[in-house]
Amino acid sequence: MDILDMQKEVDNWIGQFAEGYWPPLAMLARLTEEVGELAREINHRYGTKPKKPEEPEGDLALELADILFIIICYANSLGIDLEEAFTRMMNKYRARDAFRWTRKDSQEEL
Repeated sequence: MDILDMQKEVDNWIGQFAEGYWPPLAMLARLTEEVGELAREINHRYGTKPKKPEEPEGDLALELADILFIIICYANSLGIDLEEAFTRMMNKYRARDAFRWTRKDSQEEL
């Protein structure tokens, strides 16, 4: 599924509800909440705060997908084509960071 398909699927799902997309500040709060859930899970797995023995293992993939969902909601509500935005962002990184890090031999042609 490409990004535009994801945007359409989310829009179709949200479109079935009278409330529609949340206002931008509410979505920012939701995004912050979802990133916090990811941070908590990362801290439990790789940080200094282990889970309690009775706490279940979290799902990092699902936490990342939750963040992707709210980002897609944000883009849809603001009329942003994420595929086009992603292309512009990658062009920015390719130009700005072309020589920032040591390249692997097989990737020198990128």
